[in-house]
Amino acid sequence: MILADKIIENRKKNGWSQEELAEKLGVSRQSVSKWEGAQAVPDMKKILQLSELFGVTTDYLMKDEIEEAPPAELVPVDSGVEEEIRMVSMEEADAFLSHNERAARRISSGVMVCIFSPIILILLGGLAEAGFISLNETVAEAAGTTVLLLMVAGAVAVFIGEGMRGAKYDYLEKTGIDTEYGVTGMVRERRDAYAETHTRLIIIGVMLCIISAVPLLIGEIIGYSNNTDLLPIVAVGGILVMCGIGVKLIVLTCIRKGGFDRLLEEGDYTRLEKKAGRFDGIYWAIATAVYFVWSFVTMRWDFTWILWPIAGVLFAAYREIMKAIVRSKKA
Repeated sequence: MILADKIIENRKKNGWSQEELAEKLGVSRQSVSKWEGAQAVPDMKKILQLSELFGVTTDYLMKDEIEEAPPAELVPVDSGVEEEIRMVSMEEADAFLSHNERAARRISSGVMVCIFSPIILILLGGLAEAGFISLNETVAEAAGTTVLLLMVAGAVAVFIGEGMRGAKYDYLEKTGIDTEYGVTGMVRERRDAYAETHTRLIIIGVMLCIISAVPLLIGEIIGYSNNTDLLPIVAVGGILVMCGIGVKLIVLTCIRKGGFDRLLEEGDYTRLEKKAGRFDGIYWAIATAVYFVWSFVTMRWDFTWILWPIAGVLFAAYREIMKAIVRSKKA
């Protein structure tokens, strides 16, 4: 076992994130990341500090042929963070990443369908109200609502199906993990290879959401000059199309990257984040319920989408509060 894997193994045994270990050693998180990725080697002073922190000998850290440290030399896990540790094999890690890729495509498509779902309702209702189609407003709204419910039902079926298929990997979000030799290197290599694509998809997705209001502005200008309500109505559908595609790209790439971070226990999946994220599902379930209730009561589907960016901002604050609570319990 090489030094990089020994640092990872002992850091996780003590329940520390890369940030926490870096703080104890007086170095940056990037330095710890490079050590664990075998991209750099700590100097002798840091080797001595690691030896003291982990309760192991310097021989154990420096000599690859020494696979295990004497049990008596290991530092016991802090009682404040003691938890079940699950070992992940290379085969299991590879199977999870394959599942995560399929789930990313399906779930992101389901989210996009949910955002697209009011388009027919908005178009039929607006066209009927403006007299562009022969349907009366009640029939148009009923038809549009039917399509909306069918699309949402289909998306929910996808979410439930992916949730059931991925249930066997739930421990990656709920418990501490350790990995067999080579797993961390494989995952880190695949994550680094994906980094540029992740950045590109995030940029495109965010830009699409930002400029999604452009079709409405253009439709209002042209519609006003031509004295017609048709273009503004169509433009509202354009907003939802652009938002839907943008959000799909963001969700798709975040789920993909999240798969790598789960296996590395980094990013949003450090042991602290896992504890803080236990109620994330409840948060987003409430947000979804508020969105649909608000939308059906007001029938302002062209406006109620604004709940999602607000919920995203509030979610960041919510997670920081939850992490503070976890830290206070740990202390």
